[in-house]
Amino acid sequence: MLRIVNEPTAASLAYGIDQDGTVAKTIAVYDLGGGTFDISILRLEDGIYEVLATNGDTFLGGDDIDQKISGHWVNQHQIEKKVLDADPVLRQELRLTAEKAKKHLGTQPAFQAQIAGTSLSLNQQTFKELINPIVDKTLESCRSALKDAQLDKTQIDHVIMVGGSTRIPHLKERVSEFFGKKVNDSLDPDEVVAMGAAIQADILAGNQKEMLLLDITPLSLGIETVGGLMDVIIARNSKIPASQGRNYTTSVDGQKNLKIAVYQGERDLVENNRKLGEFILRGIPPMAAGIPKIEISFIIDADGILKVRAKELRSGVSQQIEIKSAYGISEEEMGRMLLESLQHAQEDIAEKALREAINEANHVIHSTDRFLGQNEEILTQEEIYELKKLREALHASLSSQDKNKIEKSMQVLNAYAEPIAHRALDYQIRGAMKGKSIE
Repeated sequence: MLRIVNEPTAASLAYGIDQDGTVAKTIAVYDLGGGTFDISILRLEDGIYEVLATNGDTFLGGDDIDQKISGHWVNQHQIEKKVLDADPVLRQELRLTAEKAKKHLGTQPAFQAQIAGTSLSLNQQTFKELINPIVDKTLESCRSALKDAQLDKTQIDHVIMVGGSTRIPHLKERVSEFFGKKVNDSLDPDEVVAMGAAIQADILAGNQKEMLLLDITPLSLGIETVGGLMDVIIARNSKIPASQGRNYTTSVDGQKNLKIAVYQGERDLVENNRKLGEFILRGIPPMAAGIPKIEISFIIDADGILKVRAKELRSGVSQQIEIKSAYGISEEEMGRMLLESLQHAQEDIAEKALREAINEANHVIHSTDRFLGQNEEILTQEEIYELKKLREALHASLSSQDKNKIEKSMQVLNAYAEPIAHRALDYQIRGAMKGKSIE
């Protein structure tokens, strides 16, 4: 069976070969490659590798360091942008020389080169100043990962360095300073991932039964509910294998079918998340809205395959869908979705609150209509008139798209209807008990 293992997790497997399995350890895998950065927090205990949290930046890597160096030379020698745009050969030569400088400064105090008659130089101090903003961004991701894992950096036992860009001594010094301990870079950062993947294959083949890898879900998984809202069933960073279920019900009287749409993402509205699939639960016994009990379960196996199952608990009617491993999303797309969830957090909260108010208002309107139809004989004409007037006012408030106005209209209607509803309930109880006695 084929299985995907992410690079930081593979690296942790490679470095875990010589770990003492008798004591639990928490590991930070710092992976800075040519174009992406990842930080993963893992726990190793009794041969089990458990991913606690991941974070990173899919648009940050060694290429950015090269651009910083070449940009420094462009500014230093006042090379005009139009000159570089008109000469792709010069532009490429400048980039390659910047890459050479980066590698050279890994072991030497200074770098010098000639391009088109121009002398280019770079010393260690300037190099450090150029890359510090990039290192700062990676450390901010480290803070976020630690927060997601609910850990302090002092609780990290080992810091593993992965990716060619981690060869830079200053970068290793900054990371060591951040975590308060020397980083572990004893394995070749370009080979460590392949080594870990080989170990994972060995585990899958059953040759290392004392090891087990527990991965995590990169994004939240849930379903669409009334009003286009995303209801999360398995949250981001949940350990897999995982199984989680939640009960729902119908919103319309006599509803026989229920569409279950499955989404992945961190936004409150499904329109901003990725749709993974949908199916219809058919054959629900016709009942009043709110009476059916429908359990929706998400099951993710060790191979990352998601199964979504819906079952009406009273009748036993069930249906399910299967979604393949990794759900077809790239790391770049995943990074974009996480970033957008942070950028739009405030507006998402406001829009979710508005839609929830609209949902509740529609439910109150439906309940008022049903109450009027069932209890007309015990209501006075004034009460009927007032209930209809307040119901219409609530209905009209929906077009305002103003949460406070909608909630205010609901409060006025509920306050007026509550004593009438109590009276109607007493009347129904008396009717049901007429001619009977309680001993």
